[in-house]
Amino acid sequence: MLALLRHSRCFVQNKVNVRLQNQWRSFTTTKEENENCVLLEVSDYFATVTLNRPKVHNAMSETVIASLKDRLDEVAALVDSKKGKENSTGIRALFLKSKGKNFSAGADLDYMKRLGGFPFEKNVEDAMQLSSMFNTLATLEVPTVAVVQGAAYGGALGLISACDIAVAETRSTFCFSEVKLGLIPATIGPFVIERIGATQCKRFFLTAEVFDAAKATSIGLVHEHTEDLFSLEEKLKNSFCQNSPSGMNASKYLINEVARRINSSGINEQLRILTAELLARQRGSTEAREGLASFLNKTKPSYNKS
Repeated sequence: MLALLRHSRCFVQNKVNVRLQNQWRSFTTTKEENENCVLLEVSDYFATVTLNRPKVHNAMSETVIASLKDRLDEVAALVDSKKGKENSTGIRALFLKSKGKNFSAGADLDYMKRLGGFPFEKNVEDAMQLSSMFNTLATLEVPTVAVVQGAAYGGALGLISACDIAVAETRSTFCFSEVKLGLIPATIGPFVIERIGATQCKRFFLTAEVFDAAKATSIGLVHEHTEDLFSLEEKLKNSFCQNSPSGMNASKYLINEVARRINSSGINEQLRILTAELLARQRGSTEAREGLASFLNKTKPSYNKS
């Protein structure tokens, strides 16, 4: 009986996996859909990059990966164009979203199948393009937020891990499904391991089990789950609008540099000098001076657009 129950649980979970991984196979992607597979909108101090393949659960093909990299490069260029312009109307944060019921089913299986027939060098080149896209997202100067609905599988978890903040619907499900397909979560590995740690990765990479939003929150993959994703997104935007843009960007840089140096050589004098210099530089900024004065005078600083 126990064996039967175990078999039943495995059957149900595998059925969910297969349904998500196979559902898009009956659809034909048109040229127009390929050209619009990733959308970019910039308004009200925010950039929104949206995966736009709802018919195939936003599965990531080579076209999607290239388009996503292009959209992220566009955002990076917009951020650079406003650099050094205090209190500008530049981008304060990027929100990564997707159309449809599911965030993303991960890699497009037809795409994976084609890659299996390519030479080793071509596969390495393709993997490096994917890694470059993740790295562009991870190193964007402004805060980045993944807004997750429905299922997020495989490579989608790389997108989530490359973002600074991630929020999800309570009904969302997650899975590192690669080993079920004879693959490994290699390209997303550095970003996910940095996000949730090696111990959690050993469990979820190796079991490929589906886990819910509560578990994703408890292991640090997402920061919060909610029944009302729109309200949580608006809350984050309101916070970003109240804060100093240069202060947020400098804080993000500080976190990344401190984490990198602690991991490589521990907390040393060089690191302490760096943190002191970063604080000193930010203290002298126009926004810092205005922010402190506004707080003392109980007024709203000009960078507060709420």
